[in-house]
Amino acid sequence: MTEAWYPGIKAFCSHWDHAPMLRQTFATLEAEFFAENDACVDAAKAMVECCCRVLIEELDDPSAPLKPDGTDVKLAVLLGVATRLLDLGDIRDRAFSDLIRSYNKLGDSLRVLRNKSGTVSHGKDGFIQKLSLHQRRAAVLAADAIVTFLHEAYLEREPDPVRTMEPYERFAESSDLINRLCFVGSTETNEYGLQIDIRLPNGDDIPLAITPAEILFSIDRDAYKAALNACRDAEKEEVVEDTGDLDDEELV
Repeated sequence: MTEAWYPGIKAFCSHWDHAPMLRQTFATLEAEFFAENDACVDAAKAMVECCCRVLIEELDDPSAPLKPDGTDVKLAVLLGVATRLLDLGDIRDRAFSDLIRSYNKLGDSLRVLRNKSGTVSHGKDGFIQKLSLHQRRAAVLAADAIVTFLHEAYLEREPDPVRTMEPYERFAESSDLINRLCFVGSTETNEYGLQIDIRLPNGDDIPLAITPAEILFSIDRDAYKAALNACRDAEKEEVVEDTGDLDDEELV
């Protein structure tokens, strides 16, 4: 049994490698799958749930939310919301609609299989018959098919930069366009920072007021920490110098 059984899940987790719970669920899936434990069915279902929740968080519009309330939400509901947010249900084709329903049924079948064999989350009898290798593979393959379907649909969309949880590095093409056609000018302000003006191709300006701390915190957290430590040391030295001057005055 190799990772070739779940390439779609691996690709999704690689894309969203900054999502902590997703990384943990993926690590559990791999560990249980390679150990040939039935718990990999639990992990496979959890992986589909994580996939749906990541995409829902990324795509849901706060002004008209579709995100279901609570944590104990059926997998079919999560799949339904994810497919709606991906606009997959807008395609008016009977065959494609049937495909969407089939994926929902596949997700529900995964839930049923998990409920019957999920020794980890349901505390089943320790003497229950172990699933066959083929059954475990089928569960992982089903999860991989669903995750691949959703992930590929997501990759065809352009994330909204206002709401996205995607890191800056994922916007390389858009950022390159902005960098080529926009110009930056700056002037000092009285608020320990800069007034930055972004000149747009149409001649308009976007003014931004930014401080050294904001620049460091946004771009390089290690540099922010180094600057903070240096400033604290400098502040301590100023206090010592001020105290020394005061002592000299008192002596006089």
